[in-house]
Amino acid sequence: MALVVQDRTFLDALSDEARKDLLRISVERTFRADEHLLREQDDSSHVLVLLAGWAVVSTATDRSSARLILALRRRGEVVGEMAALGGFRRSASVTALGPVRTLVVPGARFRAFAGRDPQVSALLMAQLVSRLRTADEERRTLASLTVLQRVARRLLELADLQEAPSAPTATRRTGDAYPVLAQFAQHDLADAVGATREAVAKSLRLLRTAGVVRTRPRRIELIDHDALRLLAAGGNIGF
Repeated sequence: MALVVQDRTFLDALSDEARKDLLRISVERTFRADEHLLREQDDSSHVLVLLAGWAVVSTATDRSSARLILALRRRGEVVGEMAALGGFRRSASVTALGPVRTLVVPGARFRAFAGRDPQVSALLMAQLVSRLRTADEERRTLASLTVLQRVARRLLELADLQEAPSAPTATRRTGDAYPVLAQFAQHDLADAVGATREAVAKSLRLLRTAGVVRTRPRRIELIDHDALRLLAAGGNIGF
């Protein structure tokens, strides 16, 4: 169960020559927090490469105004390439998680860029395979784990992200003694585990009662990592 693909990013894997070529055919654009980089079902074909910040990939669900968070994208990753390469409508929305700086590449230019460099084509194929593998794992998780297990696993993953050198501003430490998941409200967590907000609220109440987490507005503090790991693995902590 993973929101972030841990492989080397597209931008980091490019040769110096290819990176210069990419910069030549693109323009920079900055997005504000919560601003859409791409919108689901839009027929645009440009590609974005993240230079700084993090973005949320999500898709609409059958529930009114609800979404399912599919992934987090970090510096160096490409978004929107399927529309450019395959001529499809956008399959998901991409939203800035805090300020985001990007390269914007018109679809036709990106296709030409990928077509003239076998390394670029290979990197895009490897990225697609990695993302499909992660998506398959997510589907298995949704089918086989309880909401409480999914919540525990997602909280642990987000906590691990905030320890990384390039951690998103949405998962950062404060002066508290415990890791803090800032800006991830309960409804965001529900979107990230594919469950209703009511079901996630019930899971968080159980975790609060057991002293595993502490919640505040748009803030979740992880107090007992061992208990979360036990729950994520299917164990029981006595409630």
